[in-house]
Amino acid sequence: MKQIKVDVAVIGAGTAGMAAYRAARHAGKQVVLIEGAEFGTTCARVGCMPSKLLLAAANGLHDAKAQAPRGIEGTHALEANGEHVLAYVRSERDYFVKGVLKETDSFPPDTVIRGFARFESRNVLLIDDSTRVEARSVVIATGSTSVIPEDFKVFGDHLITSDDVFDLKSLPKRCAVFGAGPIALELGQAFARLGVDVFMFSRKNKVGALTDTPVRDALIKALQQEFYFDPDATILDKSMQDGEPSLRFKSLDGTERTERFDRVLVAAGRKPALASLRLEKTGITLNDKGVPLFDERSMQCGDSSIFLAGDCDGTRPFLSDAADEGKLAGDNAARFPNVQSVKRKVPFSIVFCEPQVASVGASYDDLEKQMTVTGTVSFETQGRSRVLRQNRGLLHVYAHARTGKLLGAQACGPAVEHLGHLLAWALQLEMTVEDMLKLPFYHPVIEEGLRTALKEANRKCFEARAQTAPELPNAVGC
Repeated sequence: MKQIKVDVAVIGAGTAGMAAYRAARHAGKQVVLIEGAEFGTTCARVGCMPSKLLLAAANGLHDAKAQAPRGIEGTHALEANGEHVLAYVRSERDYFVKGVLKETDSFPPDTVIRGFARFESRNVLLIDDSTRVEARSVVIATGSTSVIPEDFKVFGDHLITSDDVFDLKSLPKRCAVFGAGPIALELGQAFARLGVDVFMFSRKNKVGALTDTPVRDALIKALQQEFYFDPDATILDKSMQDGEPSLRFKSLDGTERTERFDRVLVAAGRKPALASLRLEKTGITLNDKGVPLFDERSMQCGDSSIFLAGDCDGTRPFLSDAADEGKLAGDNAARFPNVQSVKRKVPFSIVFCEPQVASVGASYDDLEKQMTVTGTVSFETQGRSRVLRQNRGLLHVYAHARTGKLLGAQACGPAVEHLGHLLAWALQLEMTVEDMLKLPFYHPVIEEGLRTALKEANRKCFEARAQTAPELPNAVGC
């Protein structure tokens, strides 16, 4: 067996792993990057980029078909050629993957080990049965894998996950989608807009990771205008009938219904890909899901020389956070035991369905409601949104009732990928609603909707200050 001794070993060559590898090498350390699967990152191969390519094609067709109210008419009917759409998505996807592979190909060959790693002890890794690596520090960046509940396996090869979608050679005619998180919403709506008869099922009204009920309900209402969507579904039976997946369920009107499909897409979540690492050999503490307990400010697992980064930590499953966590983990692995903590960026997520979804800052469930005011705008009546015929959705902005400091926001609506960034930057800068209202807003733009919400929040702050002024004479104004 080959024996290798290094300063830092990084397990996983995805976004987080490559960031950790680069950081440790930049610190002048001897580093190896270990990967058993394909290079190319989840984002480039089966995540962010191909899903947005599919959505772009679907939205282009949807928008072209929606011009009649503006007086744009014609007799030529547009439709999706599923084979060509998927071939286009794969071609462009391969362009993004090629960019990642160009980087990994540039890594010195002696710093890359192909194979699957497992721990022999806290500082020793076995790569398959051919290589033994002793490292002063280890960064675990193994990513995540799709969750497939056992009862869905009855559908056999008619069952697909988000990892399989882009290998399809043609679009299904009818597809059941399970889950209503970011992946399910994006792929389900893309399918529907490309002509697939979509039935989407979720449980307990878990939709788009939204915890603010009115915002979530506005999203549900908008999506139900495009395809069958039950956010709190009761599935009575799953089976195969005459070679087709069959579902028996309670429909939205309360009656029992049975439908058959070509495909069943399970997008009910992903789990950290840690099972094969034999973490029990490390002695570090794991939670009830088998994920190491770690400090999000340093990515260190306890006081050990093991660091965690990316989707495998089960917290922020987004590329930007994976890159941040990878660099932080790589920096600290290189300087171990002199580990340093940092202030993390504001939590921020976007779903690229239409209407888009954004969650920024503190979760609505975690807010102290008695000390929080909410500013609201409905995009149904917002000027620019109506001009664009994208006037669906709702924005809620949260602020501290006495200080006016921004706490967070949840929204579904047009272009909230941009509104979300504005709010995330403002939160990172610890601005108040009054600070934001002093900034320029052009006309007519969707950002004016944000200003409307901020004005309402600011007014409520003044009211809260007035009510508490006798008790708190030194309270900070909004």
